Order: sequence, then C-alpha cells, then structure tokens
Amino acid sequence: MVTAGVFLIARCSPIYEHTTYVLKYVTIIGALTSFFAATTGLLQNDLKRVIAYSTCSQLGYMIISCGLSNYSVGFFHLTNHAFFKALLFLSAGSIIHAVNDEQDMRKMGGLKYLAPFTYSMIIIGSLALIGFPFLTGFYSKDLILEVAYGKYSSSGYLSYCLGTLGAFFTAFYSMRLCYLTFLSKPTGHKKVICFAYDSGLQICVALGCLAIPSILVGYYSKDMIVGVGSHFFGTAIFVNLENFNIFDAEFINVFYKILPVNLSLLGFFSAFIFYNFRSKFLFNIKISHIGKKVYYFLNRKWFFDKIYNEYLGQFFFKLGYSISYKFIDRGIFEIFGPTGISNVTSKISLNIHKLQSGYIYHYTLCGLSKYLDWI
Repeated sequence: MVTAGVFLIARCSPIYEHTTYVLKYVTIIGALTSFFAATTGLLQNDLKRVIAYSTCSQLGYMIISCGLSNYSVGFFHLTNHAFFKALLFLSAGSIIHAVNDEQDMRKMGGLKYLAPFTYSMIIIGSLALIGFPFLTGFYSKDLILEVAYGKYSSSGYLSYCLGTLGAFFTAFYSMRLCYLTFLSKPTGHKKVICFAYDSGLQICVALGCLAIPSILVGYYSKDMIVGVGSHFFGTAIFVNLENFNIFDAEFINVFYKILPVNLSLLGFFSAFIFYNFRSKFLFNIKISHIGKKVYYFLNRKWFFDKIYNEYLGQFFFKLGYSISYKFIDRGIFEIFGPTGISNVTSKISLNIHKLQSGYIYHYTLCGLSKYLDWI
C-alpha cells in the first residue's frame, strides 16, 4: 500500500497528461515530501523510524518523476527501491531481535563483530539507498534527478535542488545509522549487547536473496524498463510528446549529472568522519542554543504531528461531535427518524386511546343507541 499511489498515478497517466497544472502540483508535492522526509530522518533515534522516513523520501522521488511525465522512471525506481528497502527493514528486524527488541540506536553500538552478516547486509542496503555508483539505487535515483533538471522548468529546477539536498541528507543519516548501530562503542546494557547474534539460517538466506538484486537488478533491468524504444509498458502508460524529455536529460551538463552522486558520497563520508573523529564537535553543536532548536525541530518532524493533531485533528473531532453527532445524528435524524416517528405515533395512539373508556356498559349503550338510530 505504500507505493500504491505511485502505481495509480502511472496508470492514470492519460488523465494527468492533459492537466498540466496538476502535473506541476504533483511535482512540487513530491519534491517537498522528499526534502521533508530526508531532513526528518536525519535526527531520528529509532532504527525502524529512520528507515521508514527514508521510504517516505524515496516516495517523493517517485512522485517527482511521475509529475515530470517520466512515469516509467518512477516505476523503475519503485521496483529498485523494493529490493534494497526490504533488505534494510528485514536487517533492522534482525538487529532488533538480536538486542532484546531494543530499537533505540543510542543503546546499541559495537555490533559489527557480533552480527557481521547483518552488518554487511545493512551496508549493502544503505549504499544502494544513497545511490552509490553501480548499485541498484544509482541507476534510478540519479536518472530521476537528471530528468528533473532536463525539464528546464521552474518545477523541474525546484525538484532537482530539493532532491539533490535530499540525497545528501539520505547519505548522512544512512551512515549515521550504520555507525551508531555497528561501529560505535557499545552503549547499551552489557547483558544485552554481549549476547547479540546473527539471525538463523532462514533469515540469513532471505537477506542474502535480497542483497543480490540490491546490487545487480538496476543494471540488468534499466534498458528493459526505461530504455528508449522499450515496449515494456505497452499502452499502460501514456506520455504526451510535448512532455517527453528523456533525450534532453541525456545531454545536460556533466556537473549537474554527477552532483547528486558527489553530494551522496560527501554526506556518507562526512557522517563517518564527524561521528568517528569529531563526535564532541557534533555534541557541542547539539547543545548550543540554535542547535537545540534545530534538533528539536527536526526530531519532532517539523512539528507536523503536533499541528495535525492539535489544529486539524481536534478541530474535526469537535466538529464531528457538535455538528455531525449532536446536531445531525442526535438532532435532525432523530427528529425526522425513529425518535420523531415513535413520539408522533405514541401521541396519536394516546389520543385515540382517550376516545375509548374501557368500560363494557359504555360500549353496550353506544351499540344500542346506534341500533335505535338505525331503526
């Protein structure tokens, strides 16, 4: 269900291709989603939450591609992303079970030698996620940013800039995850860390089966899915010729082609250097006046949940209770519905009941008088 929206947009391409303004709106929403999720995952401490926000960020890339009328490129990234993200999630689950169901990365560390196979799987998945050259993510993620710049429009430039910054942040928090979980000194409970282990044979086989396509599937499926002249999608996807720009993306400046890869590598290695050799520097930034506010802002997800729950959620809860429930359901529907009908019926029945006294001699006298009138 996570990627159902991307698939739906691709299948509804005949509708979107004739609504240019909607495509621009889709592109902007995708770019903002990618940037928002990447910055949010930057300072999360829950292992699964970091990977989940990276999923949200990658969905933003797919939506960018669909908004730029490159539906096949977005679908290509969707299929590639499925392999290495499944690898990351299952590896994270293996680590969580190994440390007694602990998910806070700050209470892990030192698992490189205790769970070496899972460590190697996390590294492969993280490198594929950041678009490391010649791994699966490299062939689709960079292609999305190339077609964004090759669109030569304001929405294309915006999505390229935010997507490139998102690539840097993605690489940074991926290395942060690897360092805090595996490379740093153990910071958890001794009884938990010392007995950490790799998962059983079945889990390791599943991780190994996901690691192979996380390395190779992008290279072997690129020409089939996004190759020029490929009939992989047939008539399932429609692209207006005015919006077709895959050739323009091939001839953009080399600097803009390699910029996302360079920033990804910069983010990956800078995170390793900062956390390994300059951890005190990061701590001083975190406890500074501005650093506290930035950390709190990003760790709290831009206060999105607070705004959503307090201003939207509470508003609709109150609206639903006062208007929908009390005024409509318990008011209008009850008056014109079962309660109103039953009250009216009861009153009519009561009035009819008053017409009769319940005494037999009254009924007899009444019948006798009618008989005499008839005679």
